[in-house]
Amino acid sequence: MKKLFTTLLASVMCLAALTACGNKGTKDVLVVGTNAAFPPFEYVGDDGQPDGFDIALIKAIGEKLGMEIEVQDMEFESLVTAIGSKIDAAIAGMTIDEERLKSVDFSEPYYDAIQYVIVLKDSEIKGADDLKNKTIGVQLATTGNYIADEIEGATVKSYNKGVDAVNDLINGRVDCVIIDKNPAMVFTEKFADKLTAIDGAEFDFETEQYAIALPKGSDMVEKVNQALADLKEDGTFDALVAQYIEEAE
Repeated sequence: MKKLFTTLLASVMCLAALTACGNKGTKDVLVVGTNAAFPPFEYVGDDGQPDGFDIALIKAIGEKLGMEIEVQDMEFESLVTAIGSKIDAAIAGMTIDEERLKSVDFSEPYYDAIQYVIVLKDSEIKGADDLKNKTIGVQLATTGNYIADEIEGATVKSYNKGVDAVNDLINGRVDCVIIDKNPAMVFTEKFADKLTAIDGAEFDFETEQYAIALPKGSDMVEKVNQALADLKEDGTFDALVAQYIEEAE
């Protein structure tokens, strides 16, 4: 009986250990939200999983921290409210702004961006005044959305995915799309016979900064910042920029 009890106890302890670790090995897991519809920063890869610069960057940060990264694809507008409950962090080409800072803390910025305006090749839209009274497509809850809301007489159509706004532009349902430079370049290259992108400087758009969103007061901010600094120092960051961003331009 004593031998049987010892064997059973060992089996139970082994099962508990396996259950606790699951398929994640011995690493802590960081659940990171994204919106995989914003190339080249995040998109769905050929394997059906989120890929892109942001995804590669957060996985590299995970390696520095000794953490397993679990990526969850969700609507962009849901990311901030999900931090601290459904997810531990968010990386999604997300701009640091005062409204978001009320709910989350941000890492150090990792990328400077500016909005571009996508138009049809024969469009008369050239500058800021030309946007007045136009129908403008934007991705919901993004900087482009906030900009369009302030344009005199504009009708704003919001989409969960930037590509849906672009498709409506091609089909004549909107007059232009306001979106970040890099996805604008990806979309106009994909539809090069129909679309062109205009630098946001022509519309007096301001430069913005992307960062990783984390729970308010989280000690992970300092750790993520250190990992970012290490990745920039050892050349990993620049290699990812070359692989995902420069190749897409």
